[in-house]
Amino acid sequence: MTTTILLIRHGETAWNAERRLQGHIDIALNPAGLAQAAALGQALAGEPLAAVIASDLSRAQQTAQAIAGLQDLPVQTDALLRERCYGAFEGLLYADIAARYPHEYAQWQARQIDAVMPSGERQAESFRQFYGRSTEAIAEWAQRYKGQTIAIVAHGGVLECAYRAAVGMSLDSPRDFQVKNASVNRFSYADGQWHLLHWGDVEHLHMPAMDELG
Repeated sequence: MTTTILLIRHGETAWNAERRLQGHIDIALNPAGLAQAAALGQALAGEPLAAVIASDLSRAQQTAQAIAGLQDLPVQTDALLRERCYGAFEGLLYADIAARYPHEYAQWQARQIDAVMPSGERQAESFRQFYGRSTEAIAEWAQRYKGQTIAIVAHGGVLECAYRAAVGMSLDSPRDFQVKNASVNRFSYADGQWHLLHWGDVEHLHMPAMDELG
């Protein structure tokens, strides 16, 4: 039986807007992100969702609540759906990372998938480790709601991993696709096989209602 997964990136945060790396740091949505979440909830109000699941970080939970609240569903949380942990890079502007950690930044940009950033408050993950964690978590939820439709609200890196899994894209190849805030990305999952149905739907963010949501 095939599970349909609506995989959604959380709405915008202040750190997204200023290009500051969040990772596992718990940053809430900014006013624009809250408006995006509200528009997202309205757009998905007619979806026959069996469950709404989110990363346990605030930005994902807030976005998920906007969907779940209109479906009379609880938000179930899963720490395995968190963004990649970037260790000492977390909390820094991308420009500051490049200046402070030039070697490690170069490895990151070169997509060395087993390279690990310096530890900070938390131990960083390699991209390979993160890919395994996030795709296994999504697959577990798909199995739990086999044959139904679920919404999972997570982070840009989690969505990137799912995309790579679905299209058979190698982990070390450059990312040639966008992962937009509050985007809806549709996948099917059955018997360990991923399929990408639709990527990067943000039509709901361009509706007139967004002007009223401010």
